[in-house]
Amino acid sequence: MPLRGAGAAATTPSHTMMSSPPPLEDSTPSAPPPPPSASRAGRTRRRGGASASAPPGRPPPEAPPPPPPDRRPRGDAGGRRTRSRWRELLPPPLLFVGLAIFARSFFLSRTPFRDRSACAPGSGGDLLTRALGLDEADVAFLRRGGFLSDGRGEGGGSAGGGGGCWSPRRADAVAFVVVDALRFDFARDRLPLSIGSRLFPDLLDATSVEGGGQGPRGGRRGSSRLYKFVADPPTVTMQRLKGLTTGGLPTFADISGSFGGAEVEEDSWVEQLKDAPWQRRRGRRENGGGKPEGRPRTAFVGDDTWHDLFPTMFDDSHPYPSFNTRDLDTVDNGCLEHLPRLLDNMVGLKDSASESTGDSDPNSAPFELVVSHFLGVDHVGHTYGPNNPHMVDKLHQMDLMLDRTLRKIDGASKDACIVAFVLGDHGMTEDGNHGGGSDEEVGAGLFAHFSPECGTDDDGGGGEAGAGTSTKVGDEVPGAAAAFDSIHQIDLVPTISFLLGLPVPYANIGGVVPDLLPPPRFDEGDDRRSRSATPHAATALALNAAQVWEYLSNYAKRSRDLPRDRLEELRGLLDGAAATLREAVARSREATESRGSDAEGGQGMDGGDHLDAIAYRRACALFKLFLSESTGLGRRVWTQFDERGMAIGIVVMFVAWIASAPLWKGCGREVAGEEEDTDVGDGSLKGHDEGTTKGNARAAEDGAARMEVAATLAFMTFQCAVLAFGNSYIENEREVVTFFSSALCLLVFRRWCCLPGGGAAWPPLVAALCARTHDVVVDGHGLDPSLRLHAAHHPLAFLSSLAALAAMRLVLFDPPPKRRGGGTVSIGFSAGIDVVAMAFLAASWTEKRSPDPSRNGFLTARLAMASVFVGLVESLVGLSGRCQPGGSPGHRPERARLALFRAMMFVTIVTGPSMASTAVLVVVQSAALLRMAGATGPREVPAPVMAALWRLAIRHVFFATNHHCSFNRLQFSAAFVATDTFQFHLAGASLFANTFGWEILGSTLVMTSSGEGRPAGKGYGVWDYFLFFQWTEMLASCISVSAMKRHLMVWAIFAPRWMFAALFTAVGMFLWIVDVVARKGLSWCDLPCDSPRNSRGKR
Repeated sequence: MPLRGAGAAATTPSHTMMSSPPPLEDSTPSAPPPPPSASRAGRTRRRGGASASAPPGRPPPEAPPPPPPDRRPRGDAGGRRTRSRWRELLPPPLLFVGLAIFARSFFLSRTPFRDRSACAPGSGGDLLTRALGLDEADVAFLRRGGFLSDGRGEGGGSAGGGGGCWSPRRADAVAFVVVDALRFDFARDRLPLSIGSRLFPDLLDATSVEGGGQGPRGGRRGSSRLYKFVADPPTVTMQRLKGLTTGGLPTFADISGSFGGAEVEEDSWVEQLKDAPWQRRRGRRENGGGKPEGRPRTAFVGDDTWHDLFPTMFDDSHPYPSFNTRDLDTVDNGCLEHLPRLLDNMVGLKDSASESTGDSDPNSAPFELVVSHFLGVDHVGHTYGPNNPHMVDKLHQMDLMLDRTLRKIDGASKDACIVAFVLGDHGMTEDGNHGGGSDEEVGAGLFAHFSPECGTDDDGGGGEAGAGTSTKVGDEVPGAAAAFDSIHQIDLVPTISFLLGLPVPYANIGGVVPDLLPPPRFDEGDDRRSRSATPHAATALALNAAQVWEYLSNYAKRSRDLPRDRLEELRGLLDGAAATLREAVARSREATESRGSDAEGGQGMDGGDHLDAIAYRRACALFKLFLSESTGLGRRVWTQFDERGMAIGIVVMFVAWIASAPLWKGCGREVAGEEEDTDVGDGSLKGHDEGTTKGNARAAEDGAARMEVAATLAFMTFQCAVLAFGNSYIENEREVVTFFSSALCLLVFRRWCCLPGGGAAWPPLVAALCARTHDVVVDGHGLDPSLRLHAAHHPLAFLSSLAALAAMRLVLFDPPPKRRGGGTVSIGFSAGIDVVAMAFLAASWTEKRSPDPSRNGFLTARLAMASVFVGLVESLVGLSGRCQPGGSPGHRPERARLALFRAMMFVTIVTGPSMASTAVLVVVQSAALLRMAGATGPREVPAPVMAALWRLAIRHVFFATNHHCSFNRLQFSAAFVATDTFQFHLAGASLFANTFGWEILGSTLVMTSSGEGRPAGKGYGVWDYFLFFQWTEMLASCISVSAMKRHLMVWAIFAPRWMFAALFTAVGMFLWIVDVVARKGLSWCDLPCDSPRNSRGKR
């Protein structure tokens, strides 16, 4: 009997549960079937038509002759078949076209600028004149006062002042130490020696290990400050490093660069440091006289992402591979090896005799920038999580390293200012991942430390500020502490530029942090030493604001992305701030002239109090407001969505979705037994009563089936459509899927239990129990096998699971082993390949649990992969053969399921020990669902219900294996299960199989099982509904991100969910193509092998 609504059930006997199960028929005993006439009579009475039964005592009338065959022209029938074929083949490609149009319109793609900020004479003053309207007299006054350093002289500003391209250089050298994934609470609470002792010196015992709070040179310590360092999503390393060096906001689509590397094309302070003329930005130490030094060098050690971004920018570079998240120490050990040498050769730390080497030996020049990027904390988080003992050990290692580094900075020479930034590029969640926009992921830490000579005057150089307090530079700016306790990462870009005397990168939209700028240092006796830092801060903010406005205005000329009304609002804010600055400069000029100051800009004044006007402070606030609004505009708009293209894409997908509805194709009845023939007996009163009783029972069964269909439609409407519009629903999609799956299984179980005569009702109950058991018992997917926190990682668990899988392989997919003479058992080559693969896998996982680091299990993992690959080739060869002597197309589903079993083994290898237990539960659950799909008669499961059960089961496995529709759940460790080096193709295939393997395997199983025994020309029922549900999810996700494109969580939640829906849709689209091609091939192979059409050279 054909399977209604789900394709025909295969009736070929099979010894495997994973192959087609025997149909579950109603076990109620019944009399022999009545003659056709009686059956037709009973059917007529049930449908309410005129009775066709003979009166009592007369023989029943003969059956009417069959209707004459259709005599319409063959051309009409061919036209109907052609239209039907087009209705089936057109919607999926049309939906794909709509999705492509929508994706191209939705993804933000900022136009990169190759322009560079200039470090030429007069460049800073020209920028203020163009953007802010300052006249030449104002600019000349700022230059004379030492606030601008872009003079026409060789060294930049006025004689004796610190050099710089735009404003006076504030620091002689910078140490940029990145501790990857250093969350703010890690920096605040778990680094007591390095950060805690400098923020809270009174709380640390002076006799503690590694320095105990005493700095070098009699306890001299510089000033320090800790910030919450807010990252912009996506919180992945490459995008964060781009933001930290260019000051821009990399788009979400740029996340792909994290897997391959891409050189930075836009302006950055790293490139400026390499290309800016050295004579224009020399610091005070070089301007003070004596033999001029040569250009200092730059150095890097650590994460090779820096080398990918800046391949030629560092003079001394030591990159280490960074992709293997299970390698906790290689990168950090390399940093610890090279960092002390690099620090010892920094400007201000290198021996003065060897520091003044001139230009003759550039390779021995000191370093003005040292970048060190540690990865251990991030890798421990990915592998073990943030609350594991490995994290305690790694943070202690970082604490000791940072304490030694900061004590070196404190030992800088008396005429050198060295700044150290210790920062995290992003945070991490409680399961150790990152990539999204949650508070834990964006909340990194920034610790800024200044050598004793940076922010102190003559009276404070060795006083309280140098004793290790948290006193910070720039305290003269009122309200700075409250304003900058939490800063954005891109705000560090202009800050570093001003520290090193560089022009701010052209495409920067960050705002300088005055609190991190030491006051410029002038020569002894220069009256400008005593002046307030407020005018310097106002000038730096003015230069920063002018640079941001010039970038935004030029961007608006080249692109129509930025809204004109918002630009006009920003222009109004900038004009107000510029007017306030011009007022402050005018007052200062008047005060200078009235007090008889000389041309050097106010020398001889009492501390230059006339420069500390309220107008400068107001200008600081207004410029900061403008910069904040500009950054907000970039975050909200960045590049304008192509709303017209998005709307066209949605309309095209909607048309395809309507056309792909299974009801248009006649995919079978939705309610089992709706047109079932009903036998009511031979016309006697007893037969009439029995027919009435059976009709009532069938009506009850139909009502229960209709309830299942109604629940399915409600559940799928929520899971595929409504869920996409709620961020809380997306975050808890695993629980939603589990509940819907269990509820549908229990509805089917209830109906089966209520059928008369009993029978096997266990399949739906087993399917539900497997899902719940998976949720409760199995965890730890994608984590290191050595982790002993998860029961599924115990050898007893994964070895017994692998043994169960081996038994299933032998029992379900092969005939029983043959016993040879002498009692030995013979296992076929095909089964032997899979058993050997499982044995190698067991050995690999056991080795990886060993405390001996040399036993990494890579060799046995590679052997397991090779065995699985050989098995897959053997399966594909069997599937690819068309007509073999004595073969039958009916064996194709069994071969396909064996191939799926082997592919499942590859997914198991790249996921970890927990996957063995998952695989056992998935095989049992799949067998139960196949039994349900093969049920016929009263037990038949309606096609939409069966499709929903398959979909929910597949999606549940995706979530239960520790995946989610977000990029911070990608299990990068899958790329290193068989090697400790990054191999792009193998790593990509492993990561893809780990993430999307279950979706591919499950969808393929649905496709192959739904098509078994299907009559030629009939559409799939379950497969059509399965695809229709996925198309619905895709359409709803597009509408969702279109409606939520300005939502705060669009890039953190809605966009990743849309991208995963698109990838799931791509999987379904590919399998649809395979299905269409396979149906063509099967229709050819269904002919006998000796058919003339299959004879070579004959048609």
